[in-house]
Amino acid sequence: MSKTIFFIHGMWGGPWYWENFRQFFERKGYTTHAATLRYHNIHPHDTPDPRLGTTSLLDYAADLETEIRTLPEKPILMGHSMGGLLSMMLASRGLPAATVCLTPASPVGVLAITPSVTRSFFSILTRWGFWRKPMRQTYKEAVFSMLQLLPPEEQKATYARFVYESGRAAAEIGFWFFDRQRAATVDVRKITCPMLIIAGGQDRITPPFVEHQIARKLAGVAEYKEYPEHAHWIMAEPGWEAVAEDIAHWLERQRL
Repeated sequence: MSKTIFFIHGMWGGPWYWENFRQFFERKGYTTHAATLRYHNIHPHDTPDPRLGTTSLLDYAADLETEIRTLPEKPILMGHSMGGLLSMMLASRGLPAATVCLTPASPVGVLAITPSVTRSFFSILTRWGFWRKPMRQTYKEAVFSMLQLLPPEEQKATYARFVYESGRAAAEIGFWFFDRQRAATVDVRKITCPMLIIAGGQDRITPPFVEHQIARKLAGVAEYKEYPEHAHWIMAEPGWEAVAEDIAHWLERQRL
């Protein structure tokens, strides 16, 4: 029975946004670890490392695999957004005992470009060469796409902690059909652990239309649960406790 949870954050984030979930699951007896993706360990006001712009999803996955292999047991992977996609990729490598993907980004084969997604990345997509540069949303884009259900003061405080992200990783997800490496590939045939996909009905950056496609791609491998009252920042929005409790019950049913 695995009692270790390994959290993986998404774009612009860090281990800090797992605080609620870490405390919740530690109270239930789990040991938790939270990764920091490559070049994300900087202050939000710092100039990003220029190498971040060309960092691939495969680079993130390689770093995470190295870290996971140092743990004393196979962990439960819990990833959010791009971290959810990375969790799927790592599950296809046989690393976790179980995988929970919260509002995950889309793998190869899933068309993720919708009007709300375009609006979420508009300032980035209209910058030539974004796919090889560090990038970050504007405050208005972040509130529209991810933070709309948080109280205004929490929106400001959360955005104030956002760091820069890899333009290459964003392109590998949104424009996988141009990526020769197919970095965002998830080999469903190799996933043998239990998997749970969680979606928010009001999500604008990984909207239900996209999450439904992911669920179909993983049909027979993953269970799917959608929360109509939640959006993308599901691990910190009002009512997050009920989502965490549902995950805990799901893990108990897997005998993990």
